Amino acid sequence: MNRRLPLLCSLLLPLSLLGQAAADLTVLPALVDGVAPTALLEAQLKKLAFAALDRRDAAYAQIKTPADVAAWQQRQRTSFLAALGGLPQRTPLKARVTGQRDCGAYRMEKILFESQPGFIVSGLLYLPPGAGPHPAVLMPCGHTDIAKAGDVYQKASISLVHAGLAVFCFDPIGQGERRHYRQPDGTPEFSSPTSEHQLMSIAGTPVGLSLARAMIWDGIRALDYLQSRQDIRGDRLGCTGVSGGGTMTSYLMALDERIVAAAPACYLTGFRRLLETIGPQDFEQNHFGQITAGLDQSDYVLMSAPRPVLIMAATKDFFDIQGAWNVFREGKRVYGRLGFPERVELVEADTKHDLAIEMREASARWFRRWLAGRDDAWKEPAFEILPASEILCTPEGDVLRQPGARSFFDLIAAVSAPLTAERQRFWQSSPRPAALAKVRELAGIRPLAELPPFTATAGDTLQRGPVRIEKLTLRNAEGTVLPALLFRPDGASTGLRLYLHEDGKQTEAAPGGALETLARAGETVLAVDLRGLGEMQRGKRASGFGALQEPNWKSATLAYLLGQSLVGLRTEDTLACAGFASEKWNEGRPVHLTGLGECGIPALHAAALEPQLFASTRLERTLRSWTDVISTPHTRNQQVNTVHGALRFYDLPDLVATLPADKRVLHDPLDAAGQVQSK
Repeated sequence: MNRRLPLLCSLLLPLSLLGQAAADLTVLPALVDGVAPTALLEAQLKKLAFAALDRRDAAYAQIKTPADVAAWQQRQRTSFLAALGGLPQRTPLKARVTGQRDCGAYRMEKILFESQPGFIVSGLLYLPPGAGPHPAVLMPCGHTDIAKAGDVYQKASISLVHAGLAVFCFDPIGQGERRHYRQPDGTPEFSSPTSEHQLMSIAGTPVGLSLARAMIWDGIRALDYLQSRQDIRGDRLGCTGVSGGGTMTSYLMALDERIVAAAPACYLTGFRRLLETIGPQDFEQNHFGQITAGLDQSDYVLMSAPRPVLIMAATKDFFDIQGAWNVFREGKRVYGRLGFPERVELVEADTKHDLAIEMREASARWFRRWLAGRDDAWKEPAFEILPASEILCTPEGDVLRQPGARSFFDLIAAVSAPLTAERQRFWQSSPRPAALAKVRELAGIRPLAELPPFTATAGDTLQRGPVRIEKLTLRNAEGTVLPALLFRPDGASTGLRLYLHEDGKQTEAAPGGALETLARAGETVLAVDLRGLGEMQRGKRASGFGALQEPNWKSATLAYLLGQSLVGLRTEDTLACAGFASEKWNEGRPVHLTGLGECGIPALHAAALEPQLFASTRLERTLRSWTDVISTPHTRNQQVNTVHGALRFYDLPDLVATLPADKRVLHDPLDAAGQVQSK
């Protein structure tokens, strides 16, 4: 029979009828085991995260001797580098001074260098009076649009140079003169750099290219630049930054032993307190699988030991102050084991998220002590900052307009360029079971036989003419709860269909909608909300572009920290639902599968990995390929659709090719910007 689904049927009904139908078909109560339905996915992932953090804390408690510390540091550094995907190779810096300014009490040089070929970093070098060589402090900026030109970073840099320290303050990727998204007139497209970071990170995920890796490498090469100068003491280098700059300071001090002393501000709080309060933040602050691997934020301090670290925290910060003290306590214990407890300290300023004067003075004293050998109560003098327009390193304020400049998307393209041929060779040379086993490994999908089975709790029943609608709540032993609607024809069933819609099972459940139409034609239809969708979705999808517009971005980020993906979790939901439905209502026979929107990718994985379960597969308005994601700067709602590093072995068309041509339908495939494409 004709199985084309009338997706627009429900849209033609009066809104009042749709609203009533949606209200009648809600399955879950206001609280499920004390948790709101929209928080179920996050709560389940947090439970896994806390268990992993408990294991990490138990291992940390066994650190007793300097040898234990050394072993811990080596293990955590290896885990950190693995999560980043390693670091690039050193290439010529091609550094140049594009301008100079005499500011009286200090001099300023405008610097450009290439951290990778064509990947240009812009920064300001503040120099104290005299020929030097001067001890120097590296300052990566936090999440502000104008970066090094912002008040916070000018004040911090000028304060330190008044304290007798050279300072190199540079623009991170996507900020200041390194913005990637601009309007035709050159103005930034987004007000917040976190939007740029999110979109760039999503684009890098399918090839396993971490934005944090590139940002860290910028910092390491900035240290290389400082060491190349005759007026800088290359053996007396420090690092400090606030917020996102505090993140980068934490990373750099952990990975680069040339940093003699460090002072990260307004970042370190530990994953436990982060998850108990505001949840995961900007994408570059989260590394694939790091929580499962036992890598917590305090490990950045522990990996630095016994080099001096000053943790700077704000009482009223959104990064929890108690978490900062927990990090400090862990650090103090390890530094004490090494015999240098005085080399880790904490300063708490009674302020909000900012680099307050208390922190500026504390960090200046810290660096004077450890870099310049001057242990005193230095005070910050009065000074003025410069207009942002006067401290640009490039004529247009845009490094991407420099000859030969490359963007982060160019770095992604360079990594992905050889992968198409490599994937083709992989699928041609690998037996089908071996290739699909690699898919399972990358997406984190267990075989059906290893999944905990669902049980169903029946709710209310509605009758619409010849169609009976049953409300069901599916549960398994791992705590997964999925609401479902079962549409059953009064007569004999011609087959069973598992129906998955990105906007939830109720979207097509109104009178005359697709689900009722299928049931009237003789099919039994089980419509299920996969985790984080339908009744369990936080908010709505935004229609525009930007960083934090995906309803499930925090859950997707937490899954990423656990080394998982929503694609993998939802594929397991799909497999378990199909297996349950087949046994209960279809006498063990294969079921038909329909996946719409972001449900299409889990449906595709399920059909490819367990083909015996499915009689046919229909994908509606589903992402065409991950290759689109890496080549589309303006992706829309794609974080939930990606699998880390998948493109090194497979793309979505590779999975489609495993399905029998007469048992698959691809309808209105979408590109990464959410636009319908030709098949």
